[in-house]
Amino acid sequence: MAGFFKKLLQRFTRRKVDLDELEESLITGDVGVRMTLQILDILRAKGRDLQAEEVIDVCREEILKILPATIPGLPEFPDKPCVILVVGVNGVGKTTSTAKLAHLLQRQGKTVMLAAADTFRAAAIEQLDQWATRLSIPIIKGQYKADPAAVCHDAWEAAKSRGIQYLICDTAGRLHNKHNLMEELSKIERVLGRKDPGSPHETLLVVDATTGSNALVQAREFQKATGQLTGVIVTKLDGSGKGGVIVSIQQELGIPARYIGTGETQTDFEAFNSRTFAESIL
Repeated sequence: MAGFFKKLLQRFTRRKVDLDELEESLITGDVGVRMTLQILDILRAKGRDLQAEEVIDVCREEILKILPATIPGLPEFPDKPCVILVVGVNGVGKTTSTAKLAHLLQRQGKTVMLAAADTFRAAAIEQLDQWATRLSIPIIKGQYKADPAAVCHDAWEAAKSRGIQYLICDTAGRLHNKHNLMEELSKIERVLGRKDPGSPHETLLVVDATTGSNALVQAREFQKATGQLTGVIVTKLDGSGKGGVIVSIQQELGIPARYIGTGETQTDFEAFNSRTFAESIL
């Protein structure tokens, strides 16, 4: 969003703000139709020419009203692992985000285990295994084309027996419109639920900020398929200026951004902070 609002400021600095142009800018910035119309209604109600700085202040205020003031942390249980499913379509950085989340928890002094439940791609198993070795994090993995639900089952058993606090399951990249793959995800949830009725405790959807409105479509379909998305991990926020997807997913689906990825290294990953996001849009 930082890049987007800077461009907005530059566009209107030496002339009055054209609301039609502003509408186009907000829509292309992935703020979403609903939020865009909301902002425009407020600006039109002022009934006068507006300066760029004033427009951006209104945008910031409205965004802050939508985003939660506080984002809940991951739960922790004394006698069982907190199970986190990481889901999403192909190519959004899901496996890398799984590893980065594990590393973030590790830096916080938590014990973590990974489950390589993306058995549809041999490369995904290998990629997560390499991350696990690099980060010195235990991993449970199956063979290529093994049953993903069985991998998650075995990982839960291992995490429980070793007293691991967090089990993060990397699932296969699913096209949100492919029924069979979505059914496989439901099977994973059922199998985990038999081990612990509250499991999975978190289902985090990974979306790529640069895909724009497609990220909202994906969130809508995954929410429909799982019924329990608890948050979003937004990748590629490193200078793309496309953070508006965070606002549109929150406003339309009530699903908060929980983590953001801002670069390639294992530390370019952090918990999302609404205030920081809103303050950084200029």
